[in-house]
Amino acid sequence: MKLLILAAFLGLSFAQFNPNTKYGRTSIVHLFEWRWKDIAAECERYLAPNGYGGVQISPPSEHIVLNNPFRPWWQRYQPIGYKLCSRSGNEAELTDMVTRCNNVGVNIYVDAVINHMCGSGGGEGTHSSCGTWFSANRKDFPSVPYSGWDFNDGKCKTSNGEIQNYHDIYQVRDCRLVGLLDLALEKDYVRGKVAEYMNKLIDIGVAGFRVDACKHMWPGDLSNVYGRLKNLNTKWFSSGSRPFIYQEVIDLGGEPITASEYTGLGRVTEFKFSAKLGEVVRKWNGQKMAYLRNWGEGWSFLPSDKSLVFIDNHDNQRGHGAGGASVLTFWDSRMYKMATGFMLAHPYGVTRVMSSYRWDRYFVNGKDQNDWMGPPAYSDGTTKPVPINPDTTCGDNWVCEHRWRQIRNMVIFRNVVNGQPFSNWWDNGNNQIAFSRGNRGFIVINNDDWELNTTLNTGLPAGTYCDVISGDKSGSTCTGKQVTVGGDGRASIRISNMDEDPFIAIHADSKL
Repeated sequence: MKLLILAAFLGLSFAQFNPNTKYGRTSIVHLFEWRWKDIAAECERYLAPNGYGGVQISPPSEHIVLNNPFRPWWQRYQPIGYKLCSRSGNEAELTDMVTRCNNVGVNIYVDAVINHMCGSGGGEGTHSSCGTWFSANRKDFPSVPYSGWDFNDGKCKTSNGEIQNYHDIYQVRDCRLVGLLDLALEKDYVRGKVAEYMNKLIDIGVAGFRVDACKHMWPGDLSNVYGRLKNLNTKWFSSGSRPFIYQEVIDLGGEPITASEYTGLGRVTEFKFSAKLGEVVRKWNGQKMAYLRNWGEGWSFLPSDKSLVFIDNHDNQRGHGAGGASVLTFWDSRMYKMATGFMLAHPYGVTRVMSSYRWDRYFVNGKDQNDWMGPPAYSDGTTKPVPINPDTTCGDNWVCEHRWRQIRNMVIFRNVVNGQPFSNWWDNGNNQIAFSRGNRGFIVINNDDWELNTTLNTGLPAGTYCDVISGDKSGSTCTGKQVTVGGDGRASIRISNMDEDPFIAIHADSKL
């Protein structure tokens, strides 16, 4: 009997590592702060036709509404209840989005904020996204309901109830993170309410969850909550499918709480990937692209089958979270595209592409004073829709990196080469590298200050291929560069260091 229980648990936890993507799609895009209406349209008109497997959405739960600063992005991370009305839309719009995206094979993953409620200074009243009354002062959240009994204040041993020392695991997990009211997830009642919220979303049809602030919750508490989750909705997912779980655990080393404590429960966000790849592409601290030969576990990252990776996320592109100044973002577009191309070509981890909005940066002593700014909005704080320009880019300060040709085509590249081995590595000892994915795809990157001009083994069958970085395959023609592979699998490659995008990628489906 014990063996049966263990087998059931192992099956449950193993299933939570699978993103449940359909039709050979492999990558997720984070449409940060998009409205549900716009995501539904994007699934149908762009994401499904271009091979995206899923969307990470911003937290859909009812949140506090703040005036100072005015409607910051992080108000979404201060829940006051679990009603499904947020800055992105109401429950009907959320349900419509999930249905429409699922119907075209694009999964929805919810950013679940379950560690805490709003900040202790959040006041009292109906200043919430659904207009529900709450009192942060009294820890009274009647729409759940939670009361003072449901928070960790009694367990926290610091003088002010805040985390003061990240080397004390009890403080990190039992005290308030930047003033946010810390839920007592060890209590059966709280666990039940959190699971009820997540199960409602599963019933609607979501495929899984990005779980926020996991370092601040005990693994045993999370295990209990995940064990209460239903299987996915069989209208869109095969019977017995478990929700995909990926957990935000910031671990750059040097703290007692490690990401590996959470890998038995689901995948974990590997922040070292973002920080280190940014350092390499920027050529900081003596780093070179040639050192990427053993990228992944060879760099002391989590096992590939336990990780979710990204070039930047909504936190660290603003200097929040982990990674510091090395993190590449859309502001560094040339290097950003190169790094994203490498990530999507390399087999490590489940990949997530970022889709951002611009804000007016204002640096004082290296710190962006405007890093709080919310999405493009009208004067009343209502989020603007995402307009699509005739050239397929986005307007109104929505960046839409996922629509950049170079990134979109590398998402397709990853789908084409899925399951193929990392092979035919080449480097010049410096910042020119190349590798293939079996006989299905090949990428070359020139991050040196001089031209790359050499003959390389592509691993691909003979023929002429369209470089999907400089252009698109259109029928039997190519709008960009062409690469001719000989009968021996070798090709002559030339990439100027002055090119707008100093890298080339070809794959089986880009053969002319």
